[in-house]
Amino acid sequence: MKRALQGVALGLVALLAIVYVADYCSVRYQIPRGRAQFGQVTVNAMYAIHVKNGKIQYEPGDQEIDTCVNSLFPHFGDNPCWYMRRHTDKIINI
Repeated sequence: MKRALQGVALGLVALLAIVYVADYCSVRYQIPRGRAQFGQVTVNAMYAIHVKNGKIQYEPGDQEIDTCVNSLFPHFGDNPCWYMRRHTDKIINI
């Protein structure tokens, strides 16, 4: 039983590695052709100001345009666009 569970775990790790490499290659070599590798998402900046009594005061900032990558996983230092579209608030600690 233990050996079967180890085989299943190893298979899942191998499958995850294959999916990650395929995702990287699709972004790096622009597969399929004509698909945009990067996108842009408008995010709302929020400033988190730590006040004296231990509370946090939030002040809205300007909207910013962030670059994202059209993939399943983060690549090239950018978050995936599917994640960025769902998390449009950016908190900046001061």
